[in-house]
Amino acid sequence: MKPTLPFTLATALGLVLAGTASAETTWRMATKQPVDSSEGQVFQRFAELTEEYTDGELVIDVYPNEQLGQEDAVLEQLQANIIQIYAEGFSYMQKWEPALGWISAAFAFDDYDHWRRFMQTDLVTGWFDSAAEQSGVRPLGDPTRILRGPFRVMVSNVPVTSAEDVQGIKLRMHEDKTAIETWDQLGAEVLTLPWTDVYQGISKGLVQAVNSPIALVQAMRFNEVAPYIARHDEYWQSIGFMVNEQALNDLSDETRAGLMQAYEEAGDYSQEVMNEVAESSIADMEAQGVTYTVLDTEPFVENMRAYYEERAAQGDLPEGFLETVEETRAATN
Repeated sequence: MKPTLPFTLATALGLVLAGTASAETTWRMATKQPVDSSEGQVFQRFAELTEEYTDGELVIDVYPNEQLGQEDAVLEQLQANIIQIYAEGFSYMQKWEPALGWISAAFAFDDYDHWRRFMQTDLVTGWFDSAAEQSGVRPLGDPTRILRGPFRVMVSNVPVTSAEDVQGIKLRMHEDKTAIETWDQLGAEVLTLPWTDVYQGISKGLVQAVNSPIALVQAMRFNEVAPYIARHDEYWQSIGFMVNEQALNDLSDETRAGLMQAYEEAGDYSQEVMNEVAESSIADMEAQGVTYTVLDTEPFVENMRAYYEERAAQGDLPEGFLETVEETRAATN
């Protein structure tokens, strides 16, 4: 039997090494944005950093341009652990916790810092916990970490220079009850349309305008069919890295730590990229003939204040929402 011993040891070692080599975990990450967009760059950097900081134990394959389906289909796959991360607005989680539809309430927050303080309160954390209990999906880390924007604009094929110009404009909106009611309140004619159909929708006259983070306007080529851009700071937002909780828990502590390090650094990168892209994109589009305007948003704020007060009186707002907005209005050091 002795001659067979070296072979047995070699075989065992080979099996161990083979098992180690195949031990890597591959996650699928669904996104709406093109690879070469500012957000696409952030997603790719996140995937690269994850592989680096986990020593190859976790590999993230990014699927851009809704390749894995639109919102409802992707959320179902996310719950089923077919997709492990969906990078989009957290408002889509309101299907499991309706209160999350208010995390980016239009014209309710003073500035980005005010909104960020609100997002880190026990109230909002509780909403995310509630959604996770029902769906098995939760945010990966600080929900404000990956910047989207850095501010919002209306892109239109007709001039919008004041709140009055919004009256009757055919505005594209995603399937979100709160967002639709908001712009109905502000006087727009709201029509729902998938994000990837907006360019064609404007070019064919189905809609006249779309709200968008400024950093995505040029990447989506909206300026080619809608040469008027008006900054309105509708609300502040992040890109939600919605993660399947079971997939996250199945990672080893070391791999999870590497993933979170990648997430934190991707957040820093998003701040850098979004602000740089916004500045250069505005300058570039203006040089191509786009008209860029900064709106006086006070009429929107006043209009929405009345809307929120009415909704609160009817009991339609989440308990504690307006109180928490007010409590976080000034920084508490």
